[in-house]
Amino acid sequence: MFKNIWFQIHWFIGITAGTILMTIGVSGALLAFREEIMDVLSPGVMHVKVQEQQALTPQQLLEKIRDQEPERRVTSMSITPQPGASARVVFAPPPGVRRGEARYVDPYTGAVLPPPTGMEFFEITERFHRWLLLPTEIGKIVLGTLGLGLLTLALSGLYLRWPRRPLSLSAWFRLDFQLQGRSFLWNLHSIIGTWLLVMYVIFSITGTYWALDWFKQGINTLAGEGRPPQMQRAGGNEGKRQGGEHAHKDKGQEAAPAPLELTLAWQAFIAKVPHFENAQMRLPEKSTQPIQILFLGENAPHERARSRMTVLPQTGEVKQLELYEDKSFGGKAIAAIYPLHMGTFFGLPGRIIMALASLMMPLFGITGWMLYLDRRRKKAALRTERAALARTEQAAPPAANEVTARGPFLVAYASQAGQAERVALHTAALLRQSGAQVTVQSLARTTPEKLRHHQRILFIASTFGEGDAPDSARAFERRMRMSSGESLAHVEYALLALGDRNYAKYCGFGHTLDHWLRNRGAKALFPLVEVDRMEPAALQKWESMLASHGVIDAAVAGRQAPRDTAVAPQAGWQAWSLSERLQLNPGSQGEPIFHIELRHAANDGAWQAGALAEVLPRHAPDRIALLLQRLRLDGSLLVDSNGARHALQDLLATSVLPLAHAAPDTHDKQAAAQALADTLQPLAARSYSVASVPQDGAVHLLVRQARHEDGLGLASGWLTEYADVGATLQVRLVENANFAPAGDVPAIFIGNGSGMAGLRGHLRARVGAGQARNWLLFGERNRRHDFLYQEELEQWLAEGKLARLDLAFSRDQSQRVYVQDRLREAGEELRRWIAEGAVIYVCGSLEGMAAGVDAALIEALGEQAVEDLIEQHRYRRDVY
Repeated sequence: MFKNIWFQIHWFIGITAGTILMTIGVSGALLAFREEIMDVLSPGVMHVKVQEQQALTPQQLLEKIRDQEPERRVTSMSITPQPGASARVVFAPPPGVRRGEARYVDPYTGAVLPPPTGMEFFEITERFHRWLLLPTEIGKIVLGTLGLGLLTLALSGLYLRWPRRPLSLSAWFRLDFQLQGRSFLWNLHSIIGTWLLVMYVIFSITGTYWALDWFKQGINTLAGEGRPPQMQRAGGNEGKRQGGEHAHKDKGQEAAPAPLELTLAWQAFIAKVPHFENAQMRLPEKSTQPIQILFLGENAPHERARSRMTVLPQTGEVKQLELYEDKSFGGKAIAAIYPLHMGTFFGLPGRIIMALASLMMPLFGITGWMLYLDRRRKKAALRTERAALARTEQAAPPAANEVTARGPFLVAYASQAGQAERVALHTAALLRQSGAQVTVQSLARTTPEKLRHHQRILFIASTFGEGDAPDSARAFERRMRMSSGESLAHVEYALLALGDRNYAKYCGFGHTLDHWLRNRGAKALFPLVEVDRMEPAALQKWESMLASHGVIDAAVAGRQAPRDTAVAPQAGWQAWSLSERLQLNPGSQGEPIFHIELRHAANDGAWQAGALAEVLPRHAPDRIALLLQRLRLDGSLLVDSNGARHALQDLLATSVLPLAHAAPDTHDKQAAAQALADTLQPLAARSYSVASVPQDGAVHLLVRQARHEDGLGLASGWLTEYADVGATLQVRLVENANFAPAGDVPAIFIGNGSGMAGLRGHLRARVGAGQARNWLLFGERNRRHDFLYQEELEQWLAEGKLARLDLAFSRDQSQRVYVQDRLREAGEELRRWIAEGAVIYVCGSLEGMAAGVDAALIEALGEQAVEDLIEQHRYRRDVY
């Protein structure tokens, strides 16, 4: 809540004051190099050709100026000892004008030079920068308020973008030009803002110091300076007293004022300060008044490190000498305010940095506005999705179907910028259109413990920055990491991970959440689906997967895509033939494991290592025959289903069989068969890891027979026993982003039993690509019967294509040994491989093996290191 308040303050100040601050920043950058620009535009004015003769003294210059400008009085004269540097004089302003004209004077001839080109432009720019061309008092208040606004923007921006890992330099300062869209804008806005934070704090504080009197007085008080004494104006007490004496001497006649003489005063100054960088003489209106000389010593740290001397022009007597070196710390700090503002405190590099910082202000205004408008667009899209969801609540519920039979769903989302929430609302609308009861909830409003009260959960999780949870889900993430391990074995879930592929930890929070759910025993309906920057095809894949697993009706999938996404067609099912079936573990104490090969007629199957093969199973023929016998129906009867004609026995073989077998009306067998067909729902597909590569010319599967009280498992029984070799199967190959190849880096493969399938697919791909940094840890019951693909693995090991092979056959010795034990034994080697950038792949049973491997990794590497591997997508699992 506190962070949200500051976010609202930040964007409100940004969109209200941002435009003016941009122009102030640009004008400040121009003023930073005003002298240099005018000098280039006006050769021979601010600097003249160096002469062999000595430069004129201040008195000589004053006399020359009087000859050329007899009607104008000089109020200030600046002398620089640098050869060829023109003297700068300021004339008294005409009545009603606030500031007098400044001109440059040739130091050798005393000629008043023409005004530099651009002087008028820079004077207007300065008035804009200091007062926005408003009346002075009003402009100061406005500028002071803007200065405080800039300070608030800088500090609130720092708070809002504080990295989750504050000790990471890349999180603070690395600008990533590979990012796109909102991610790039945010990266640009926040990272460059961090670079320039100190400069903007300096700008805001120093600018406000000059603009607001109360702020200035407060700073002066803190510095121990209090209110500075008022400058004594020309014609002060001493002048008044002496003028009174003249009036007394001649009441009826006013004596002509004597001309101001600078010779004695200048000689006194040179005697005290023989070496200086710059001297500014403030000339009084009357010759009897003292002259003030502000000067920079030879080694002055900045242009405001000025000392002050007061001299009587008639005698050259020094009445006062205040050296900068004698000032208090607070006085020196006050004197540094202007150089800090301009950057001159740090010399030329400081000026350049501060000028660039000023020029960068439009960047923040533009990116801030773009982020603000994008946020408004997303809010509008959210309102549209909420309205669509509300319409589904008001609509009449669809007829009962497989979706409604499965009970209510929780759609939980973790959103940073509203995208995950929008997809969650859209998914919930599809569920309601399919007849399901739905609750939509942010992870900010739930806890890991509350998830146990739901049986079916769909997660839509965005990732923020480098693999972190969105702000709204940070509390959930903390509880998730601290949870004591409550079982979620009764939970079925699916997970959509939103991210940006240009980040190193792509969809990192989604993978972390998926890993945690699997460790708690939750059953994934299908592998995690990744979405790169709201890619339409990936969003459509999400809906397609929900439809194929009976979560939503296929008829509503893709019907109402989110407003800014288009629906992309998806590849459908294909006919593959079962070309080979071979038991790999005859004599094993465990259930039989079969090597199965599927071939496509056109030989056009394409997949990458780690992919899954979804297979539509069929009931055993004898089971269908028994059901038809009980129903007293002819299996050859043709019935209508989904717009096509099927034999009843074929339709039953691919459908969820009815629980109750009521005897139909025997007088009309056809009507009874059609009535039965109208109640049937298709079987859900079963997923298997692909154990081959496309170059093998076939999809290889490893299928372990599952036995239940009523016989073999539906899918494993169909693939390993009931389907004849040569039979046609409906198969669909799908990517498994959570188990995809990682490129040419070391790889550690850990698995047991039929989990060898997913590992073998990767190994065959890497061996074919010449990548030999492969380490396999495999476990089963007995070496004699359960060493799957033994010949192939031992050949790779002998040829150096497998760097290391660790085996754990649990029943070959009195004490049980598992792959996690082999992992612990090789802890030092494991740490070395991880330090070299290795990726870990785990494939096999969730209960026992996967949890044991997770514990062994934490023991060997540390919990934080394992979490980092998950977020970096270097710990990949395909467990079941």
